Formats: sequence, C-alpha cells, structure tokens
Amino acid sequence: MRSLLRRSTEMVLNGGMSKIGVSQLRRSMVTSCRAVLLPRFGGPEVLDLRDDVDVPNLKPNEVLVRARAVSVNPLDTRVKQYNDIVNIVLDTSFEDDCGIRVQIEFCGALHNNFFPACKPAFKFNIFQMRAGYGRSIYEPLLPVILGRDISGEIAAVGNSVRSLTVGQEVFGALHPTAVRGTYTDYAILAEDELTLKPESISHVEASAIPFAALTAWRALRSTARIKQGQRVLVVGGGGAVGFSAIQLAVAVGCHVSTTCGGESIDRILAAGAEQAVDYTSEDYEASIKGYFDAVLDTIGVPETERMGINLLKRGGHYMTLQGEAASLADMYGLAIGIPIATAMLASKQIQYRFSHGIEYSWTYMRADVEGLHEIRRLSEVGKLKVPVEKTFPIAQVREAHEAKDKRIISGKVVLELD
Repeated sequence: MRSLLRRSTEMVLNGGMSKIGVSQLRRSMVTSCRAVLLPRFGGPEVLDLRDDVDVPNLKPNEVLVRARAVSVNPLDTRVKQYNDIVNIVLDTSFEDDCGIRVQIEFCGALHNNFFPACKPAFKFNIFQMRAGYGRSIYEPLLPVILGRDISGEIAAVGNSVRSLTVGQEVFGALHPTAVRGTYTDYAILAEDELTLKPESISHVEASAIPFAALTAWRALRSTARIKQGQRVLVVGGGGAVGFSAIQLAVAVGCHVSTTCGGESIDRILAAGAEQAVDYTSEDYEASIKGYFDAVLDTIGVPETERMGINLLKRGGHYMTLQGEAASLADMYGLAIGIPIATAMLASKQIQYRFSHGIEYSWTYMRADVEGLHEIRRLSEVGKLKVPVEKTFPIAQVREAHEAKDKRIISGKVVLELD
C-alpha cells in the first residue's frame, strides 16, 4: 500500500530558530486495499475477498480508518442472501430470544421467520423474491462492501475534521444504507460516526458494540426518552441490540424486565435487569407483571407486538426493530414501497394512539454523536458490553457468514484484520 492522505498537526520547531507554525494537507493516497465484495446476492460463497479494491478520496468531513476488527451484523447476512423460491423449514432445534426460529433459506423482507414459543401450529406462505434484503437500495450499486461496525486506527482525516487526529484508536458504525462498508483494510466513516476507543477494551470487543448499541440508543433515548425510575421491557434481551438496550436503560436508572433464553438469564441479571423471563420454560405473558413506560421489541412479530402494546402504560412508547419500509421497498420498488410503508406506519400510529393511548414507532440505527460518546463512556467503565462468541480472520469471511446463516453460532461474530 502506498502512503496515506494525512492532515499534519501543527509543528513547532525550537532551537536557534524562532518558532514556526506549519499546518498543511499532504495528499498522497492509499489507492487500493483488501476488501470483501458482494458482487451479487447469494450465500456465503458469493463473498469475494479482493486485494485491489479502490479507496475513494476523502470528503472534508470523512475519516480513513485502518480496520483491526469488524463485526458481523444480521443486516450483513440478510443483505447478501438470495433465492428464487423461499424454502421454509421449521427448525425446533434452534430457539431464539423469544420463541422458535423458522429456518428460511432466503431471510427475506417479510419477517415471518420467527414465531413465539408455545404455539402448536403455524401457517406459512411461500413467496417469491428476486434478490436480497434491501435490494431496492443495494442492487443498482453492486458490487458493495458489507459491514457496519469497526474498530481500528485513524490513518487519515478530511480537512474539516477537528475532533479526531491521525493515529488515534477509534470505534464506530456506518449507517445501515452505506454501500462501502467496513469489511476492508481501510474504511471511510464520517467524523460523527466515530469516537475514541476505550483503552480498557480490545479492538475485537469494541467492534461488537456500536451498531447494536446505537440502535438501542435511538429507540430508548432518542424516541422514548426514558428517565430514571421508569419501567422498560425489552422483548428479546439475549441478542446484541436487546442486551445493549438493557444496559443503557439500567445506566439511566430504569427498572428493566426482559424475555430471553435460559442461557442468557445470568448475564442479563448481572447487567442489572430486575426480571428475566425464560420463554422456554415460562409463560412469559403471565410472568411479566405490571405496566411499562417503554417497550423495545427486537423480535417484532404480531404476537410480541400485541403483548408489548398491552403491557404499556398510557403515554408509553412501543418500538419495534422490524419496520416494513425495507420489506415493502424490496417488494414494490422505492417509488411505491416507501409511500405504502409510510401510510402503514401512520395508520398503526393513529390506531394505537386512539385505542391504547400509546406511541408506536419503527426504529432504526442512525449516527448520534451524543449517543456514541455515552456508549464509549459506559464501555470504558464496563457498564456496556456485547459478548463476542467467536472471531475469524477476514480471509475466512465465508466461513463466518456460513456459521451465522446455519445458526452454528448464535452469538456475536467478529472478523479480525491483520
């Protein structure tokens, strides 16, 4: 790799000469680097690690990060998947945070691949899809680079960046719609998408945190604006977003309840939750008592939506990660799908406002400077962490995605870059 684009810091020369302040922008770029490309939709076999992927010029507000670790998010595995006909198989051997997972060969835009526990019968529709999740955005831009989270060192900065400098260790996350992701030696993020990495944690640990934690932050802090003393319910607290939400709510001083698998209970209670209901052995609807100021539903199927809304106080907030905007845009195209999604969301908001007196919203991750700084502070003191189950070298990205696709690994997976 060739030399890097850098903004030099002010240099002070002492000695027999007078002090001289020099501030300049030296421009000689890394022109190419390794990156994992998604040239077409499909299974793990389509992921292509190349050595000669172009590195674009930095915009004034952008930062070039030498990646040391990047995490695998559900968005990454869903974007790449493709099948002409959906194969649906009930897989009772794998149970997620709140019920039984239905193995779908193409994890499509219709979120019917998860069903609550204790339901004796299911009805499935086989539907056709022509491409991966989010294809309305990504298909015209293929090949794209997957990846959202990152931890690494700053290699270069744009000429308007002021809060970060070359050589600092940072972590952060890209917006869900970014097309040049973090599965690369040199990733480009905006200044407000990064913050200093806590010295107390490794790059692997840091890379697992920001995307999930910022998703939870947007729901609980930006949308519901939770406060000390309020009651918060997290449906599906064993996953990265759910576990992050629990820790963020506890840090505010909220009373937190959650549903999860039995293997997650000790970890969740240790993080400060007051109640963790094991959906595999308890009737979670009967076990959860009282009413809540906010419900974050990380599962987002009709059964959990009904339960969450019925457990809310008047004036409370129900937030689901499973909004239909991407689904409908994939099915009907952006021009038709987004207006349909907007109308659907507005209809539900009006319905629940009148019937239950609550606020209903779909929630997505967005960059948030305040949130990222708070996430860093909590991570620094050990109050916010996302456990990493397994790491892979970037050269084994196909194996990492296959392990997630086949549910061989249910926890967080991180790719390391040497």
